[in-house]
Amino acid sequence: MTDGETVSVEVPSLLAGVRVDRGVAMMADVSRTVAAGLIAAGRVLVDDEVVQVGRTELREGTRLTVLLPDPGVDRVEPEPGVVFEVVHADDDVAVVDKPAGLVVHPGAGHHEGTLVGGLLARFPDLAQLVEGGVCAADRPGIVHRLDKGTSGLLAVARTSAAYEALVAQLAARTMERRYLALVEGEVADERGEVDAPIGRSSRTPTKMAIAAGGKPARTGYTVRERRAGPPPTTLLELSLQSGRTHQIRVHMAAIGHPVVGDARYGTPDKRLGSGRFYLHAFRLAFTHPVSGQRLEFSSELPEDLRNY
Repeated sequence: MTDGETVSVEVPSLLAGVRVDRGVAMMADVSRTVAAGLIAAGRVLVDDEVVQVGRTELREGTRLTVLLPDPGVDRVEPEPGVVFEVVHADDDVAVVDKPAGLVVHPGAGHHEGTLVGGLLARFPDLAQLVEGGVCAADRPGIVHRLDKGTSGLLAVARTSAAYEALVAQLAARTMERRYLALVEGEVADERGEVDAPIGRSSRTPTKMAIAAGGKPARTGYTVRERRAGPPPTTLLELSLQSGRTHQIRVHMAAIGHPVVGDARYGTPDKRLGSGRFYLHAFRLAFTHPVSGQRLEFSSELPEDLRNY
């Protein structure tokens, strides 16, 4: 997301004890929904530290900084030719199954042929979220994302209220996201958790890494199956307790078991093809923002991973 205006103020006594999301709404003159989106996007800082949750209380004398998106960012055009499966859709939310190789939103080198373009063609009302200032121009309705080489389930908000509710569920960790990954080597323990902060690599800016000053990140895993090989591999079921960029890939590589086919953090595999690795978001569950019903969705392994 391109940066626009930066709002930075010293928190006055009047705002001491006020929630960060409310403080952002007041100081930046935006809605609470937009404030929640800015926090979720990592665009709100207190004393140069990125705010993790909107309910954090402000303290007098600290510096609140809001990095507002550039209003001049080009909007994404609808693209009817983008192929993906709609698993569920109602007036408030949609759930889609993203194929590997499809980029979620425009970025460097990917201005067309994105999931967002396909979503706008299927759900034109998503454009209203941009017009209302709820979402960035290049991410209408996008609550969370998957890497280009990852396949599986994504939730999409279709209204401002739904967007705020789903972002809040992500922050509160009540949205369940589970993945299947085939990793290199034999994972010894039946289950475990990797708890290590993730930040931008100081050596390679395009990569993420375990970093002392990074954002907190936790990944739980359970062994589904061990394969003797050669080479030996392990099929894992993983759950996210946070949602950092490349989180599973970085955490698995950090414990010596990179995801099979992951050229960036491990070793490429010609059997999977360029840019594809063995990672699939197979389960998604959340509370419907209007009905309050718990919705649960699952996605079978794609054919290329089954064949592998």
